[in-house]
Amino acid sequence: MAKKAKKKPAKKAAKKIVKKAAKKSAPKKSAPKKAAKKATKKPAKKASKPAVKKAEPRTRSIHPYLTFAGNCEDAFNFYKSVFGGSFGYVGRFKDMPPSDGQSVPESELNKIMHISLAIGGGTTLMGSDSSDSFGHATVIGNNFSISLNAVSQADADKMYSGLSDGGISTMPMSKTFWGSYFGMLVDKFGINWMISFDEKPM
Repeated sequence: MAKKAKKKPAKKAAKKIVKKAAKKSAPKKSAPKKAAKKATKKPAKKASKPAVKKAEPRTRSIHPYLTFAGNCEDAFNFYKSVFGGSFGYVGRFKDMPPSDGQSVPESELNKIMHISLAIGGGTTLMGSDSSDSFGHATVIGNNFSISLNAVSQADADKMYSGLSDGGISTMPMSKTFWGSYFGMLVDKFGINWMISFDEKPM
């Protein structure tokens, strides 16, 4: 019985030695894995928000508007050859929707209703052919207008009211089929004005 009791402690000691040896011989955790664990614990840095550009405040702008007796397209192709660039818009009378029972005669359908050409420095040259059917005959020497872009609808109304005082209202301010809030007048000195406001300026 005494011999058996002595054997048991010896077996236990042998097992402890084997376990210690196994621990020593086991491969240690690699540094990259430890670093990966640390990285997962740290909260990710917040991405820096892109700087939000503030919208530039609108300012009034003035552009020359020329009227022609059927040769507007030829004139603007000539101006384009001088200034370069490209036409921002080209519309013909045939593109107009019917208005108050008025219709454009076939001979005028291909005439220019509106055309624009940026010529630099924020200035746009604009023009159109006159239409006898709408009572807008071209008079050489008085065939230009000053086109004023307002900063808001209220600003457009204010400019129109002020400039038309003592003058002639040829087209009251109203929403147009091309999207602008637009009106025309002749001031008391005989100068033609076009006032417009666009929600989304071109």
